[in-house]
Amino acid sequence: MSAEQVSSLCEQLVKAVTVIMDPASTQRYRLEALKFCEEFKEKCPICVPCGLKLAEKTQTAIVRHFGLQILEHVVKFRWNNMPRLEKVYLKNNVMGLISSGTQSILEEESHIKDVLSRIVVEMIKREWPQHWPDMLKELDTLSKQGETQTELVMFILLRLAEDVVTFQTLPTQRRRDIQQTLTQNMEKIFNFLLSTLQQNVNKYRRMVGAPQEQEALTTPQKTDLAQEPKAQANCRVGIAALNTLAGYIDWVALSHITADNCKLLEMLCLLLNEPELQVGAAECLLIAVSRKGKLEDRKPLMVLFGDVAMHYILSAAQTADAEGLVEKHYVFLKRLCQVLCALGSQLCALLGSDSDVETPANFGKYLDSFLAFTTHPSQFLRSSTQITWGALFRHEVLSHDPLLLAMIPKYLRASMTNLVKVGFPSKTDSPSCEYSRFDFDSDEDFNAFFNSFRAQQGEVMRMACRLDPRTGFQMAGEWLKYQLTAPVDTGPMNSKTGEGLCSIFSPSFVQWDAMTFFSESVISQMFRTLDKDEIPVNDGIDLLQLVLNFETKDPLILSCVLTNVSALFPFVTYQPEYLPQVLSKLFASVTFEVIEESKFVMSVQAPRTRAVKNVRRHACSSIIKMCRDYPQLVLPNFEMLYNHVKQLLSNELLLTQMEKCALMEALVLISNQFKDYERQKVFLEELMAPVAGLWLSPEMQRVLSDPEAFISYVGADNKIADPVLEDPSGLNRSRISFCVYTILGVVKRARWPAATEEAKAGGFLVGYMPSGSPIYRNPCTEQVLKLLDNLLALIRTHNNLYMPEMVARLGETFAKALDMLEVEKNAILGLPQPLLELYDSPVYKTVLERMQGFFCTLYDNCFHILGNAGPSMQQDFYTVEGLATQLLSSAFINLNNIPDYRLRPMLRVFVKPLVLSCPSEYYETLVCPMLGPLFTYLHVRLSQKWQVINQRSMLCEDDAADDNPESQEMLEEQLVRLLTREVMDLITVCCVSKKGVEHNSTAAVDGDDDEAMATEVTPPASAELTELGKCLMKQEDVCTALLITAYTSLSWKDTLSCQRTTTQLCWPLLKQVLPGNLLPDAVSWFFTSVLKGLQTHGQHDGCMAALVHLAFQIYEALRPRYAELKGVMEQIPDIQRDSLEQFDSKLLNPTLQKVADKRRKDHFKRLIAGCIGKPLGEQFRKEVHIRNLPSLFKKVKPSLESDVLENEDGEGLTALFEP
Repeated sequence: MSAEQVSSLCEQLVKAVTVIMDPASTQRYRLEALKFCEEFKEKCPICVPCGLKLAEKTQTAIVRHFGLQILEHVVKFRWNNMPRLEKVYLKNNVMGLISSGTQSILEEESHIKDVLSRIVVEMIKREWPQHWPDMLKELDTLSKQGETQTELVMFILLRLAEDVVTFQTLPTQRRRDIQQTLTQNMEKIFNFLLSTLQQNVNKYRRMVGAPQEQEALTTPQKTDLAQEPKAQANCRVGIAALNTLAGYIDWVALSHITADNCKLLEMLCLLLNEPELQVGAAECLLIAVSRKGKLEDRKPLMVLFGDVAMHYILSAAQTADAEGLVEKHYVFLKRLCQVLCALGSQLCALLGSDSDVETPANFGKYLDSFLAFTTHPSQFLRSSTQITWGALFRHEVLSHDPLLLAMIPKYLRASMTNLVKVGFPSKTDSPSCEYSRFDFDSDEDFNAFFNSFRAQQGEVMRMACRLDPRTGFQMAGEWLKYQLTAPVDTGPMNSKTGEGLCSIFSPSFVQWDAMTFFSESVISQMFRTLDKDEIPVNDGIDLLQLVLNFETKDPLILSCVLTNVSALFPFVTYQPEYLPQVLSKLFASVTFEVIEESKFVMSVQAPRTRAVKNVRRHACSSIIKMCRDYPQLVLPNFEMLYNHVKQLLSNELLLTQMEKCALMEALVLISNQFKDYERQKVFLEELMAPVAGLWLSPEMQRVLSDPEAFISYVGADNKIADPVLEDPSGLNRSRISFCVYTILGVVKRARWPAATEEAKAGGFLVGYMPSGSPIYRNPCTEQVLKLLDNLLALIRTHNNLYMPEMVARLGETFAKALDMLEVEKNAILGLPQPLLELYDSPVYKTVLERMQGFFCTLYDNCFHILGNAGPSMQQDFYTVEGLATQLLSSAFINLNNIPDYRLRPMLRVFVKPLVLSCPSEYYETLVCPMLGPLFTYLHVRLSQKWQVINQRSMLCEDDAADDNPESQEMLEEQLVRLLTREVMDLITVCCVSKKGVEHNSTAAVDGDDDEAMATEVTPPASAELTELGKCLMKQEDVCTALLITAYTSLSWKDTLSCQRTTTQLCWPLLKQVLPGNLLPDAVSWFFTSVLKGLQTHGQHDGCMAALVHLAFQIYEALRPRYAELKGVMEQIPDIQRDSLEQFDSKLLNPTLQKVADKRRKDHFKRLIAGCIGKPLGEQFRKEVHIRNLPSLFKKVKPSLESDVLENEDGEGLTALFEP
């Protein structure tokens, strides 16, 4: 290798790098240059001299960076094959670059410093400590040369800690060697970091003339201009030292952090008042204070509650806050806030009834400063404090501390401000807005944050009120009285509902809204905390009267008023004479209108705004809630209630169908209190008479059973000129809705008494099961069953609407009437709902939107009825003659044409509850005949859907974008995922007993979050089949469908479904058929399916652990009987045959001592590693191989040792890297 060769190659490389980085280069040139550089790195034998030449100080930064990248590439990928002398040459030169090969600390580019430190760390990872024992000494020597070198040493130490401890990017043995050596030397390293920090900070402060602590008020002298760069250099090193400390504080022994009377913590507190270093210091302090570990080791951290530390922390916070809103200071404030939160958590952990730690003397000071953050204008800072307040209010010792109890009124007072929803980044109506612009990208973002912040505050307020219920109630009362008398301020934006009404941003409404949330939280807690005779009944009743007498025409405020009525309603249990007043207030709100009544009747289509609809809905749900929670209280007023409802129902246009049914549900709930079967039955008959008359009329029968007649009756075959105002068939649709809503309400709410004795006395008990459990009859059964035939006819008709010839009959306006609603699409795609400006614009729906809503709700409600029928009517429903056949010929007809978004709710709200509530006596007659064909069908359907998706992802570069835009494809794919989860969940619920499932917390997660997955998944042995599962598995075709669905689904691209199915379903199903004679092909297929699943999902730890466990179970259980499984194993890429033979021989030889389960499983996992899928980012990554060095910790026999030391040219290995 000649110098000319190196020079000419370097010239070419410089040209290539210039082409790559020049924005004016053409694509072709750039690719050629890139290819040349990559090939050079891979193949050229003289990389090291070229890299060193390019890295010289005389080159431009871009070229130097490339030169250093070459050296890094050499260390990462060629180190194992390099001669020893070349390694020494490279290492010495790199250390030389640090010593004298870079620009000064203030001039050098950060990316050069970064890559230089990376090279050293890569060498350390391969050679330290065994072959490079003096590495730390060399770094120490370098750091003595000056600031430039010290900063690079800091970068090296930080990077090393990150790679070895934080990211763990190297083989286990090397990691252990390095980490243990770091730990052994930690005292030296820590002292080095601390002294570096201290020296540089002291020099910096001297030069910028920082006042000494005691003379904090004297004016600092101005920095000498010549000293400025020197001061900046010291500051840079200080920042680097803090960053490096942050990388170590997280994991070193706590004794290093608290050594020397907590010297480190003291320094960090001092630095909080140093503007350039304060953020780094706060970061370190936060990591230190957040440390977990033995309580005994954490006790010294309490020093931070001392006078000195508290003084520094609080003065730093005050100074930063006084600077106004500057991003740097604001970031620092956030860190400080987190430090105080972490301090609170440490205090809660260390202070206990059995510990010797005492409440710190400065606890009061701490609480004051913490409250200052809770009252800061930044909504983000306010919310950051909530969890710690909760921990303090819950704490067994602190919750009785007089200082904390004295803080409760202040905390509640602060919450009164914090609950007010202001601070939208787009607005300027509050000091919070300015801060929100730093923290949130949009109003939607802020809205989502604020809603969760408010919920969190509710929790904490309730905890505070548990300690002091009266104060909270008193404050709520005062605030409520104030709001009732305050004039309404609608603000600059008038509501579109009407002149002079609030919008959701109006000052009056945000106050009402906050007050309502406050009073609701506080009052409910008071009733839970105080004894009955301690409740301030008179005050409560006074407040209730004020609220009942308050009149408003503003729908948003009225909604708040109704919530306050509900919150104060428990006081009525003490003075029932107020009940009629409450009822009349609620009933008045059920028919609330902003537009005058007469106008409304004239134009059927004066649409109500969302705010008005909400008030009406709110009033209905308040009535239902009252009747559900206090039925005994309402029972004496039943007649008054009933007459009121009858009067409202008599005018067909006054209420929507939903409102009518809500009121009827309330009546049914009260009628359950009759506790008399005959009386309830008569009442329900009377209540449902109008529905039965309509539903069973010949015209309705014709409409419900003939799809064409149905389309015509609901008006879906019309072409409409004015799609907003014209809707001739609206009334027909509302009649059908009314019937379905009413049937659903009655089925859901009508019940027998909970106490067996009362049920017996009231005539509800008709006998006992063989198991001894009572059999009840429901007073609504007779009424509902006579309407069942037409309901099933409607479901059959509805399913048939999706047949192509029926879809073709829809009118021009209604071509998309059966499509999904936009709201549903957004929910599935996870798109945020637009912010609530919409809240008060009139809901002018087009007639198409109304039709879509009608079909969607109707479909769901019909299935809700069937889903509720089992639990409600029990044996009377399950024994309906030919029920299985009737359901198969209605609910399950024409499924091929039913879209996924309709099939999902059917499985969830009808099939699942029906199966779960069905007694085992009816499995053979009802459930199996229904589920058998259903599961077979669902398997075929899902397989086809996934096949399409897989083909689509393979052909994605072809132009398949005809009329199926990407958003539509995403929607379809997400729907298939959700349907898959629904189906697998249904199969699991049917087949596997719950005790095997409960361990898995992921079952509750319904999202795509792989993070939610547990990584170590070993299903407990107790996952057994249910009675129904066994019953289904007895039928050969159903058994086959279940097994094939479960095992095929493992390679469908839905991680959540795969993990649930693997852990809960696959093994119990297979275990059931093991005693029989399985065909060898079938066994191979099951095993291969699991391996395919690993190929698809191996990149996700949770799935991988579960699938490996399942494959291991299958192989262990079936390999002795089926040699074919070994054949499958042999096809795995890169399998080690001898290792497989060894595993097999141990498995097949029962006389051998069984190895521990974990070791057998680890061995098996290594065998199948070739088929475990990797994440896309790693699939094409070049492997880095770091060799293990001779063990540090095992004593090797002397004979071996001398061999090791004398090989490789007779030079001792330990001599390598001697400086």
